Amino acid sequence: MPEGDTVFQTARRLDQALHGKTVTRFDLRVPQAATVDLTGDTVREVVPRGKHILMRIGERTLHSHLRMDGSWRLYRPGEKWRHPAFKTRAIVGTELREAVGVDIAEIKIVAARDEHELVGHLGPDPLSDEWDPAEAVRRLGADARSIHVALLDQRNVAGFGNEYAAELLFLRGVLPTTPTSKVDAAALIELGARTIRANRDRVDRTFTGDARRGSTDWVYGRANRPCRRCGTLIRTGALGADPTRERVTFWCPNCQR
Repeated sequence: MPEGDTVFQTARRLDQALHGKTVTRFDLRVPQAATVDLTGDTVREVVPRGKHILMRIGERTLHSHLRMDGSWRLYRPGEKWRHPAFKTRAIVGTELREAVGVDIAEIKIVAARDEHELVGHLGPDPLSDEWDPAEAVRRLGADARSIHVALLDQRNVAGFGNEYAAELLFLRGVLPTTPTSKVDAAALIELGARTIRANRDRVDRTFTGDARRGSTDWVYGRANRPCRRCGTLIRTGALGADPTRERVTFWCPNCQR
């Protein structure tokens, strides 16, 4: 699942491949931007912002959000793609590498000076050089909803998704339905920042410290299986800001009270 650490790794790979290179192929296969052509411009940099990727090309920015299934893949020009062509949403090619956006749900292009219109609403990003933990604590602490919903709101903190919410709340011993006002927001933010930074440089994300397949999570995706700590069966439910944004929750009824 593309959460902040996955997006960070993707942006880093794209930047390493494209930074400073001249665009020789540019193709956006989305109706609202299909006529845009940045061929001949230079890729200045590719940076992550929470779950968003900003590819700065010339005086414009190609913005993408991977959502659940999206990805950026790197190929050499002429190399056979390892995915069906109809899944392609964007191609940014240089003389040596081509970045191909696959199943990307959201693609926009704006003038670089207008990036704030796309990501200006986001809260502090723990993977950013401008990380402001005090502001993240302030925003989270001011949210009157359940802690699971508040932690997923990218306006509070940018980068945490459903897996992080489930795992961080387990590690803090907090039920997902707990009102945010009853939670030690500073401790939760500190743990979240430390965890996502550790996963930023790992091949496989882990919360348990064990990277083996099937051993990386305490509760996420483990409904009706025994808790790794106490053996109680993991429970599952659904929470969201509204019925259209509900996410599946996982918790241990013994370890999280």
